[in-house]
Amino acid sequence: MWEDRIEAGQKLAKKLTRYRGKHAIVYGLPRGGVVVAAEVARVLYAPLDVIIARKIGHPFSPEYAVAAVTETGELAKNEGEILELGKNWLEGAVAKEMAEAKRRRELYTGQRKHISAKNRTAIVVDDGIATGLTLEAAIRQLKKEHPAKIVIAVSVTPDDVAAEIEAEVDELVCLHRERSFFGAVGSYYQRFEQTEDQDVIDILEELRETEEA
Repeated sequence: MWEDRIEAGQKLAKKLTRYRGKHAIVYGLPRGGVVVAAEVARVLYAPLDVIIARKIGHPFSPEYAVAAVTETGELAKNEGEILELGKNWLEGAVAKEMAEAKRRRELYTGQRKHISAKNRTAIVVDDGIATGLTLEAAIRQLKKEHPAKIVIAVSVTPDDVAAEIEAEVDELVCLHRERSFFGAVGSYYQRFEQTEDQDVIDILEELRETEEA
């Protein structure tokens, strides 16, 4: 579908130009989502920040997400899976991933504070959605900041997950809604290399310098 995350970001940006000059903030979901979000932020002349939501994997299959939590403790979970795993296991997993989210916030942004979405249009960008749990946690965090509007912008998502997201936010902008999802977001890109921590740091620093110039 797309050559890489940069191309996906450029195509999303074209669908979001109506928000240029509308007091919007762009939030990327690290790590890969920040690459896509940077392209959107450039076109909209909007500040770029991150919302860090950490996937919580099943103890016997870590790649299978059963929950997600943000650095502020907003939790999204698969109720059926969590019920079987137990409260004590979940509390331990949540504490671990919250600590990691806070560590990454400091790593990515240093002493710079999170940009509040209060009374502004919050545009949350990711490189694609599989289960939607990390995005759901991010949405819950943003809602507590009382934005004027929440817009989700992603390259690809399963059709059923898209319907769930649309019920939670003001607008979903998606390049491709898939009824027969391949199971991995990377399947929709020609190149889907791992985004490193330093890539995120460099992008945020570059956009901050551009905003201040």
